[in-house]
Formats: sequence, C-alpha cells, structure tokens
Amino acid sequence: MSTITKTVDVHAHVATVYNQWTQFTEFPQFMEGVDRIDQLDDTHTHWVISLGGVTREFDATITEQHPDERVAWKSDSGPDHAGVVTVHRIDDDTTRVTVQMDIDPEGFAENVADKLGLLDRRVQADLDRFKKFLENRDRGETGAWRGDVDAAPQHDS
Repeated sequence: MSTITKTVDVHAHVATVYNQWTQFTEFPQFMEGVDRIDQLDDTHTHWVISLGGVTREFDATITEQHPDERVAWKSDSGPDHAGVVTVHRIDDDTTRVTVQMDIDPEGFAENVADKLGLLDRRVQADLDRFKKFLENRDRGETGAWRGDVDAAPQHDS
C-alpha cells in the first residue's frame, strides 16, 4: 500500500474551496483519468476512471464530511484506496487543500504507475488543475453540499 500526500494553496475563501470539492460530478473537469462520477446519494458515489489504457469502475463511500474542514472516503469495490481531503484557512482569500490517500494498486498498469511515481505526480497535477479551475471561475464554486457525515465508530474484531 502506498501513501500519497499533496498540498496546494488556492486563492479563494475556505467555504468556496470546500463547496467546490463537494461537487464530485465536476471532478472530470480537473482530474486526469476520471471519466465520470455519479453521485448516488449523500454518501455514495460511482466512479469510472482510466489509467494506462485500462478502464475501471468502482463505488466509494464518504466516511466523514464536515463543512469547511474535511471530506474522507474509502472505496467499496475496485482498486483499494481511502483518503481524506482537508481545507485549512490561511487567510481570508487563501485556503490550503491537502490530499492524503492510501492506495493499493490493482493490476499491472496501476502497479507500474505507482512504482514510477506516476500516481504521486497525478495527484499533485490534479490539485494544481483544481486550483486553476476554481481560481479562473468568475462565479465561484459550481455548487455546494454543506451536510455533515460523522465518522463511524471503529470496532475491534
């Protein structure tokens, strides 16, 4: 399992940045290899991604979400991964976005991409495109979901 941690500073208010990050169906506009995301309900999404000529589909669950703070998720099927995106107010007009992901590459293409550092670079490039996507919008974020999802308690087996 690999852990990727990347950060970008976005010149926008923390609420604007958080609101945009909750618009999962917009991710294909700035995330390379994300072909489509369907929002099934408040906590479930279906993803279609491409990497190295291989298309994968998987479901993911939002495991924790708090407005202007964080969104955490885990995959339910397909490539095994989990992560959290946090937003931190730097000042009134600057927000730091940090992505931390744990990924267990599945298949030849994903393992090669991981070993060569391609996944690491892709996450940073996606964050850089998110920054440009949001900063270049005249009207701010494309939408918002301000609901809370509390983390489920962990049970020892």
